[in-house]
Amino acid sequence: MDINLLLFLTFLEIGAVSFGGGYGMIALMREKTLSYGWLGEEQFLNIIAISESTPGPIAVNIATFVGATQSGILGALCATLGVVLPSFIIIIIIAALISNLLKYAGVNAVVNGMKPAVTGIIFATAISMFFKAVFAIESLGNKVQFSFSRAIIFVVVAICFFGYKKIFKKKINPIILILISAVLGMAICPFIP
Repeated sequence: MDINLLLFLTFLEIGAVSFGGGYGMIALMREKTLSYGWLGEEQFLNIIAISESTPGPIAVNIATFVGATQSGILGALCATLGVVLPSFIIIIIIAALISNLLKYAGVNAVVNGMKPAVTGIIFATAISMFFKAVFAIESLGNKVQFSFSRAIIFVVVAICFFGYKKIFKKKINPIILILISAVLGMAICPFIP
């Protein structure tokens, strides 16, 4: 069987039967990758580390890297397409059904009831991330290690965000905020703890 077709079918199977997101797929990816002899255990662990540190979903990154190691760009495309296709099809089906389901009062009540919960979860996550970033607090009761450099970066980025919105009446592109943070990190962090 052609390696590209095998990559596509293998990662299609992984994408179709794995639940729990990208991290839930890692065990099956490891099993398939090692059984086909595409990578050794050490190489697979290195690819996981690289996939965690690069942008994008970890399962897509792993599939892309494994495919690239076996058949270059075409292999990367085949493996990536295979792993995302099942989720893509399922989301399209759900999207098609949800518009019809929203006609019912009960479904609307459920969706409206979930909105505050989702907002609360996002808000709690933001607060948690703030305390982890600026105070190095993982959980209540941990020692507080205030970081002046991170606090300065947070304040400058917040001022840029709200100032831009106030002046230009629109939101600033998040990529610009990330770039500002990176530049400030390189400029401040080596000198201020």
